[in-house]
Amino acid sequence: MTHQRRAWATGWRLVLVLLWLCAATGARATTPPTVVVVSSDTGLAYTEAADALVRGLVRPRLPEIQVQRMTVAEFSATRPPTPQLYVALGAQAALVLARAQPTVPVLCTLLPRQAFERALEQGGFKASRQFSALLLDQPLSRQLALVRLALPGAKRLGVLWGPESKALAPAMASLATAQGLQLVQADWVAGQPVFAGVRQVLESADVLLALPDPEVFNTHTVQHLLLASFRARVPMVAFSPAYVRAGALLAVYVTPAQLGEQAAEVAQGVLQGKDLPAQPIHSRRFSVQVNDHVARALGLSLDADELSHQLKQREGRP
Repeated sequence: MTHQRRAWATGWRLVLVLLWLCAATGARATTPPTVVVVSSDTGLAYTEAADALVRGLVRPRLPEIQVQRMTVAEFSATRPPTPQLYVALGAQAALVLARAQPTVPVLCTLLPRQAFERALEQGGFKASRQFSALLLDQPLSRQLALVRLALPGAKRLGVLWGPESKALAPAMASLATAQGLQLVQADWVAGQPVFAGVRQVLESADVLLALPDPEVFNTHTVQHLLLASFRARVPMVAFSPAYVRAGALLAVYVTPAQLGEQAAEVAQGVLQGKDLPAQPIHSRRFSVQVNDHVARALGLSLDADELSHQLKQREGRP
């Protein structure tokens, strides 16, 4: 009899364990994801940013964090369970999430300031601790510091203003003065050749700073702009490694993986109870690339790693 009672008790314990396991498995299956990453596209840049973001969040030393990845089309077709945080990768993802009016914080990244501002407008938002961004753009202060480090003899900074970049003119004027640079600038008017403004700037400038304004710097104009600056022996400091490969002297920029890494840090803070930044922020991480062929042609010797190190020192980072 004692043996039967022991067998009976053991059997019930096994049943209870199985029931607990089933309940736990079911709970995990229905638990909403902690973070939902919505990508505008499935291209390499979006994949690199998402991979870096997930690596930064899903680590053994952190509490269990469930990350769900989806495209804009998947989000629109099947709205996921409400997470603690959305991360939008790219302009289209930011627009879709803004229009969805989410009730949880949204961090937008892998997009320039203008695209983020369009998303805010479409959603009827203002930048806030509920809807913020880690921007693709480089801060003007960093770009001008790079000009000063790479070209210490430059005194006149050339800038071409387009409709999107024009809003930066007051800040640029103030920063240029602080760096001991005289601003040489020209406006591009829609429907008129940009090259008249280019000639005007290149005749007086020591260096041409390219800003990410799609009306001025795009696939239709970049080769002509690069050739004009090279012929005038006025080096171009650009915002993209593609421009450096095409003929710009150098550029400071942030990679998708670097944005993903910092986005993971911001996301961790949100999951730990912190707010998103009230205003869009720039990436602390960045890279510098130099076109050695162009540098030699201009009689310059530049080291990308050293320039990057010096920029970080100026910003108070190791």
